[in-house]
Amino acid sequence: MPKIQSIHFCAAAVPLDRVTSFSNRTVSTRHYGLVKVRSDDGVEGIGFCYVGSAGGSLFAAAVEQLLAPVLIGKDSHAVEGLWSAMYQESLLQGRSGTVMRAISALDTALWDLNARTQGLPLHKYLGAVELESVPAYASGGYYLDGKTPAMLGHEMASYVDKGFKAVKMKTGRLSPKEEEARLKAARDAVGPDVELMMDCNNGWVDTTQAMQYIRRFEAYDPYFIEEPFGPDDIESHAKLARLTRIPVATAEIGYGRWYHKELLDKGAASILQTDALVCGGISEWKRIAATAASYGVVMCPHWFHDVHAPLVAATPNARYVEFFWDDQVLNFRRLVDRQLEHKNGRVILHQTPGLGFGFDEKAVQQYGRWGVVQ
Repeated sequence: MPKIQSIHFCAAAVPLDRVTSFSNRTVSTRHYGLVKVRSDDGVEGIGFCYVGSAGGSLFAAAVEQLLAPVLIGKDSHAVEGLWSAMYQESLLQGRSGTVMRAISALDTALWDLNARTQGLPLHKYLGAVELESVPAYASGGYYLDGKTPAMLGHEMASYVDKGFKAVKMKTGRLSPKEEEARLKAARDAVGPDVELMMDCNNGWVDTTQAMQYIRRFEAYDPYFIEEPFGPDDIESHAKLARLTRIPVATAEIGYGRWYHKELLDKGAASILQTDALVCGGISEWKRIAATAASYGVVMCPHWFHDVHAPLVAATPNARYVEFFWDDQVLNFRRLVDRQLEHKNGRVILHQTPGLGFGFDEKAVQQYGRWGVVQ
């Protein structure tokens, strides 16, 4: 059985080509954590995560000092046991945030390594529902200086022209009246049959404020309102879900199965956007998705279509992959050597072993530096 021989880790800081704004913050650089887990038979699996707009060195420290020593010399197929060992080792420093993201990256690398060892693409190694492609929505609609509602509508329509049958835009930064104008422009541009999502990025502080917007939004039939409140304000999510017919979606920065169970128990989300590279890796994502299925809740994972496409393909209660068709927002695309393609609103799955891609080493060297534990 293959034993883990070495773990390479890197914190890569990748500047955005243009400053991008959300409802309540602006980002100019993205920090990514990268890992490569190599077995003694020469096979290598990769993992990664988004750390934030700063703080990539925290990821590197977590891998080097806490987590990699737990894995070296172990059988890579003991994924569940290795997850538990990493989680236990980091109880005092982690359970959420950057340390949990480091666990997520390493756990993902283990699944990738094992799938490559068996010569299977990840979705087939996991047990596929879809074999060739999965449905996707085009994500965009960010705030830029001088961007009018008409320009937003043109952007949303451009995704439909590319074949997408579902699109997502940002909301919550401006006044209720201004945000209604943006939503109306988007709906008019894409028509009544395209599913139109709205992402608030934790922009509102209470349901009274939220309803000033939501009452205006309901007429335009959004598919969901995403992250209306801070991630730990589960009560407000649940209250809003009772106040509106627009489905509430959240959990993109949710950590671990226990947080998600509270969301489900309190009826705080109709759609879980659980990110495998935030919540605890593929192992934890699978547990959360299975629990959500027993509540009749659908999975539409956040960000990183490169890893979420095979997960959606292997999950009966998963509906959409979030897809970024260029590198203006998800500039992680610059760090990999092969991109996922899309056709008719569906992402085409890689059919080569594991995740089906690797890191672009020249690009990684431009933005970061590899360290190693062996």
